[in-house]
Amino acid sequence: MKLAQKTVIVVGLGKTGLSVARFLKHQGATVVATDTAAEHELGTGINDLRKMGIRLELGRHKPESFKRADLVVLSPGVSHTIEPVMQAQKQGIPIIGEIELASRFIREPIVAVTGTNGKTTTTELVGNMLKCSGISVFVGGNIGNPLIGYVDRNANVNVVVAEISSFQLDTIETFRPKVGVLLNISEDHLDRYPNFEAYVASKMRLFENQQAEDVAVLNGSDPIICSLTKDLCSRKLMYPNPAADEGGAALNNHGIVLNSYDFIDLEPKISDLKSKRQRLSSKVGPISVGKTARHDPICLKLSNTKLRGRHNLENACAASLAAMAAGGRPEGIQAALDNFRVLPHRLEYVDTILGVEYVNDSKATNVSAVARALECFSQPVVLIMGGLDKGSNFSALSQIIGKHTKKLIVIGDAATTIRTALGDAVSISSAASMSDAVQKAFQAANPGDVVLLSPGCASFDRYENYAQRGEDFKESVQKLKHKNAG
Repeated sequence: MKLAQKTVIVVGLGKTGLSVARFLKHQGATVVATDTAAEHELGTGINDLRKMGIRLELGRHKPESFKRADLVVLSPGVSHTIEPVMQAQKQGIPIIGEIELASRFIREPIVAVTGTNGKTTTTELVGNMLKCSGISVFVGGNIGNPLIGYVDRNANVNVVVAEISSFQLDTIETFRPKVGVLLNISEDHLDRYPNFEAYVASKMRLFENQQAEDVAVLNGSDPIICSLTKDLCSRKLMYPNPAADEGGAALNNHGIVLNSYDFIDLEPKISDLKSKRQRLSSKVGPISVGKTARHDPICLKLSNTKLRGRHNLENACAASLAAMAAGGRPEGIQAALDNFRVLPHRLEYVDTILGVEYVNDSKATNVSAVARALECFSQPVVLIMGGLDKGSNFSALSQIIGKHTKKLIVIGDAATTIRTALGDAVSISSAASMSDAVQKAFQAANPGDVVLLSPGCASFDRYENYAQRGEDFKESVQKLKHKNAG
């Protein structure tokens, strides 16, 4: 892809947009960077762009700039349906996203992970499994480390592992992962998509450019995924309960069994990978170009893993399959499962105060994530929910909340909506702040109970992101502990 002397509009100046603008400038393009936010609302990275000679258009998008562009590159947070973008598209100006742009410069095999929930955990797991197998890896994408930054640094690794969001998939054209992982699909982001079907269609784009030699790792327990992937041309590996004639990963009481697995050569460009794979092949079995090699089932233990909940064990199945497809060794995969640290804000244990356990699940930003979190606990739960509503159907939680929750405390902009949807299922109180919510939860809980922050909403009503919300919860818990010390 030739970018020199092209005029390129970069839309959205978060971390990804800044990285895209820098890369394009290094490629010799004339770059215009635009964002609807004012300069004081953006980070210091704006100054770096200005020093590089990149023109900034802040506070609004200027339609005339789009009309003069040779290419428009969208950040993930910018919808491809905004007016200046749609007008540019009508003029025949190419519209792509950062993932599409980066993929055109990446020759290493890409493992791409998407799904409504569990993407980050699974992406990190795959990266750790490959690292423990002696394979050099770049881990990035929607996880907070843009792929274009990897390209811009001219880094050399064996495999690129990327978390991919539906927003990023909206703007792909040729993006083709050698291994595509689809974890689950449930209602989310209905504030951005016109309906659930549109959101599902976006997720399914992960596989649209795959060929017969590529791999699709699929959750066979998700009926939507099963119904929409019957005709994929890529090689399908199923989990957590593959049929007898399917390759994949079976989850049982003893661990994970990778059965009837075919090792597949991914033909990366890195010159030294061939010799590395030759060394690895003596340990993991034969690897060949264009052929497959059958192996005995591989058994992985879960007795030492710190992953919590059935859904995370299913994520471990998906990660194990993806890692094996990318050249991982069984012993490396096992080591990663044994040593993987639970990521912050994902069913993260915070503390125990007077016999009550406090758990931070701030990353649970949709209804299905709340349901998965509640299923992890056998003891009564005092649940804290709320934030910015994304068009969710909170009433879908009625049954599971009625079963697992003794008290629901609602916060944020969605508090009234949640109260209306779930008022018949559980006793509900409102809180003015996170600190107030934690205090009310403390008053409602008894020894042996769990206080769980699992918001089921975005965080942008009061916080910059879910991490800041989770940190507020943890700080509130520690203040509570100090207050009740002794």
